Amino acid sequence: MTDHPREGTVAAPGSPGFALYTLGWRAFQDLCAAVLREVWAQSVHTFADSNDGGRDGAFYGTWQQPPDPIGVQDVPDGPFVLQCKHTKKADTTLAPSDLDDEFAKVQALVERGLCGSYVLLTNARVSGTSEATIRLRLLDAGVRYPMVLDGQWICDTIATHQRLRTFVPRVYGLGDLSQILDERAYTQAQALLGYLRDELATFVVTDAYRRAVQAVQDHGFVLLLGEPAVGKSVIAATLAMTALDAWGCLTVNAHDADGLVRHWNPHEPNQFFWIDDAFGAVRHEQQLTDSWSRHMRHVVTAVHRGAKVVLTSRDYIYRDARPYLKEYAYPLRHEQRVVVDVARFSPQERQQILYNHIKLGDQPPDVRARLKPHLKAAADTDPFYPEVARRLGQQSFTEHLELTTSGVTAFMARPTVFLCDVYSGLGPDEKAALALTYQADEYLPAPLSLDDFQQEVITRFGSTPGGVDRALQALTGTFLRPAGPVANGPSAGWSFQHPTLQEGFAELLADNPNLIGVFLTGLDWQTLVTRIDCGSDDQLGTLLPVSPDLYPAVIRRLLEAELRTRSDRAQWYEFFATRCSDAFLRLYTEEDPQFVTRLTDFGPFLDATHEPRVLARLQRAGLVSSHEHQRIVHQVTKLALHTPGAAWLRDPSWKALLTEAERQHILQQVRKTLVPNLQSVVDQWIESRRDDPFDISVPLLEDLRTYRDMFHSDRQASAALDRALTEVTAIFQTAYDDEDESSYNSTDRQSCQTAKSQPSPTRSLFDDVDDGSHPVSLAVPAATHTSRTQSPGKGTGQRPSTHLGGQ
Repeated sequence: MTDHPREGTVAAPGSPGFALYTLGWRAFQDLCAAVLREVWAQSVHTFADSNDGGRDGAFYGTWQQPPDPIGVQDVPDGPFVLQCKHTKKADTTLAPSDLDDEFAKVQALVERGLCGSYVLLTNARVSGTSEATIRLRLLDAGVRYPMVLDGQWICDTIATHQRLRTFVPRVYGLGDLSQILDERAYTQAQALLGYLRDELATFVVTDAYRRAVQAVQDHGFVLLLGEPAVGKSVIAATLAMTALDAWGCLTVNAHDADGLVRHWNPHEPNQFFWIDDAFGAVRHEQQLTDSWSRHMRHVVTAVHRGAKVVLTSRDYIYRDARPYLKEYAYPLRHEQRVVVDVARFSPQERQQILYNHIKLGDQPPDVRARLKPHLKAAADTDPFYPEVARRLGQQSFTEHLELTTSGVTAFMARPTVFLCDVYSGLGPDEKAALALTYQADEYLPAPLSLDDFQQEVITRFGSTPGGVDRALQALTGTFLRPAGPVANGPSAGWSFQHPTLQEGFAELLADNPNLIGVFLTGLDWQTLVTRIDCGSDDQLGTLLPVSPDLYPAVIRRLLEAELRTRSDRAQWYEFFATRCSDAFLRLYTEEDPQFVTRLTDFGPFLDATHEPRVLARLQRAGLVSSHEHQRIVHQVTKLALHTPGAAWLRDPSWKALLTEAERQHILQQVRKTLVPNLQSVVDQWIESRRDDPFDISVPLLEDLRTYRDMFHSDRQASAALDRALTEVTAIFQTAYDDEDESSYNSTDRQSCQTAKSQPSPTRSLFDDVDDGSHPVSLAVPAATHTSRTQSPGKGTGQRPSTHLGGQ
């Protein structure tokens, strides 16, 4: 094997190798547990170290005959003892002398009747001579059946058991993927690894990951929710890698619902769609949510035909988006089963996440040694963010960190404060490189081709193009990551390693008004309205704050904008509705006197119309004249009578736009004019849009139900509305037949069964976090067995209990 800690090699054609020596003692033990669960099909959990009595675990119960041979011959009845032996050195060969202490323990276990068969699992090589000696010494100690399974056996087992890799996804980053994936999937996997390699090296299989796998298998859909920096995107990306292997899917990293629909191929049943920040990256973006509602039937159809869909969202953004995802939207129909809260970590998961990031970070051994006494307290800090754990393992983020319990826990609990200090301490080249990356839309393309605005940014920071180029390379892996179209090949530039790093940099820019002015000039208007905040009160999600003296510059840019597409209009309205102060809106309406008048000319489908939200915001700012207000009332009355639209009774925006007297007047007009002619109005509305009955029936159903509820005490009006509802419901059902819930076929839940919760071992998980090389011994006992087996494999029938633990 190579000495590179992130790579695996192939020992011989068809014989895969995984860099198991890079795992920590606990991670290797957990890998062995997963192997035993999947291959021997017995449930596995750990003993506490101090009570193992020379065993790490034991199996009691009836051994089930495994169907798949793996080279184990005629295992006798009796209790099993399993032992793990892990080494951190590549190309290590296990010698019998490495087990001297174990042989003495084995004899004591045999005398107590606790060891009939002894199974040794190690990531090291075991020569034929050493195996014979080990077996002989175990036989001399009284073991009836000794078995030695070396590192190559474990690697072969990983390569041949697909379900095992699903629940130990770190192995994708440890070996040669061409050994386990076909050529097409292998090409995509290589591209994904450009994004995932560091994440896979530190990935911990959490309960949230298991539930996400279950949701995707059972429903073809999962929505991963959580605060920033809790690992949503890493789980989504890991699922994408798993989908290539375990489910035979091709991965599409789409940006929104439009991208999913555009890339879905009805003739390619196995597609995996991964959409980060589905409803907005920093704050709720209404146009994205509307797009999901509009395209949901396409998403449902794709899922029914075999596609798998994974969305991520910050929890506070989803809370804002959820009311706009209609009751027919797929995520809400199975919300308890397909929405997974990523932020819940068990104490053991926290410790393993932190261990992996410290162990595989770039902190020198002496710093890791000084950190070690404080790591358990760091893992117990609330809230716990895996991204912050990653930063604790990086020298770039911890230069001024006080290596005490209070210092380390403060770093974990208040990451923004430390991040601002880190950014302030960077040199001009690094700041300029980060500024260019921030200014870029999705990613900063490589090679650099600087325009005048970018040149000015570099000059303002006191840097040079050559300095920026060197800084981009130096910052990759800490602040930046390689970026580009994940599904289409190698990386093509840089983006921030994590969204919170991008948001933290925005706070640094906020202290330099002159630099913000340069950014305002260099950004196109679409990027501008999604990156800046002109004085709103919403503090969730850090945008680039614009001071009042720069409002005229922003307004000049916006007056030049051309709204060509639905997405353009949605971004535009979202900015004015949510990211502007009264002062900004006042200045804008002075520069564009017809702005409010144009907004009053809104159309049907009031639920999906953005103008009322902006008008409501302008009304609260006192910027809607009485004449313009009358135009709003006239327009909504016309739509209520002829479409028939009722969103003005549901949408909160209309509470600001209409007085109670105006609402009652419109309702009277609806009862007087619409209800007597309801059948004719509904028929005309359906006929005018018959090409897409789904898009007709869904809003009509909502509007008719709303009116029925308003007129529930009016028998005649209720009867007319019920008749219309019956007709439209029939249209809806026909259009929605493809989403018959009976078509959701749950996959075999067996593939997702895992061991019971493992108690934290007495031995500290952080014991070897500062150990760079020497071998670590683990112990794992196992079992009572009442039937002969040819080989350990997947069991059937009743499952006994197996225990696996550390020394």
